[in-house]
Amino acid sequence: MISACQLCDDDTLKLSTVKPGDALPSDVIWLDVIQPDDDERCWLEKLFVEDVPDEDEMDDIESSSRFRVGPDGVHILSLFPQRLANDTRGVNMSFTMRKNLLISFREDDVSIVRLLRNYIRHDKADIRSAIDILLLLQDLKVDQLSDLIEDAYSTLDETADQIIDEDSVEDTLRELVRQEELNGQILQALYDTRRALRFIKKTFEAILDDRQNRSIDEVLNDIESILPHTQFLSNKINFQLEASMGYTNHKQNKIIKIFSVAAVVFMPPTWIASVYGMNFKFMPELDWKFGYPLSIGLMILSATCTYIFFKKKGWL
Repeated sequence: MISACQLCDDDTLKLSTVKPGDALPSDVIWLDVIQPDDDERCWLEKLFVEDVPDEDEMDDIESSSRFRVGPDGVHILSLFPQRLANDTRGVNMSFTMRKNLLISFREDDVSIVRLLRNYIRHDKADIRSAIDILLLLQDLKVDQLSDLIEDAYSTLDETADQIIDEDSVEDTLRELVRQEELNGQILQALYDTRRALRFIKKTFEAILDDRQNRSIDEVLNDIESILPHTQFLSNKINFQLEASMGYTNHKQNKIIKIFSVAAVVFMPPTWIASVYGMNFKFMPELDWKFGYPLSIGLMILSATCTYIFFKKKGWL
């Protein structure tokens, strides 16, 4: 599907849907392409770009692949977070900037794009050119990453109270692993956004006005202020993971300790039972009617003495 955004003469924005073969108005500043079919790809390649990127190309991590200047425009690959129920994953979007036209490509839904489209419908976005759309998407992305960090703080406050709760140990460990993965995605998206903004500022230096430069600098400053939080979150997650694993190991050690002590406590009685388990009837030299009660008494006494000794040593 292809959506178009027009900047009308009265500076208002208009959203519409475009199909292959349609004539594009001259005031279109943004084409948003999501999961293009073969006809849409062919139409776009003939009309605008050398090659519509596929999903594999949008997953490239090399800087030369993510940020480059080509004969058909400036190409930028940018990572956007996408929430899915209780999970969050990164979705790569490809941007091609041609004069005053921004073309975005994506294979999945991106909530930030929906938010921007909502801003446009309600006239809440200060958009005067195609590059404003690109900058606003990056700004909204950083805002969302900041919200994800705030949610992570709240979640970790909850898991901190559940670490020593035996009934929720598995759920706590699972949540901590999820938070560590989320924190890594946030960090990756922040670094990617910082590189994208620096590339935009350098590449479009000649056409950026003071307002746009200030916007880029503000977002870059926001990124620098957010980055330390990701490190703090990582430390907090690792601490809780270690504490949870330590508590689990402590509980296991207590169980093993009980079995070990039990084995030692019953070792003397076992030895006595082995000795007195001999056949007294056919061993005349040991044929003694008090042999059985004596063996039972020694077994109880040896077990009791061993238990008292362990208790005084503090091993129980």
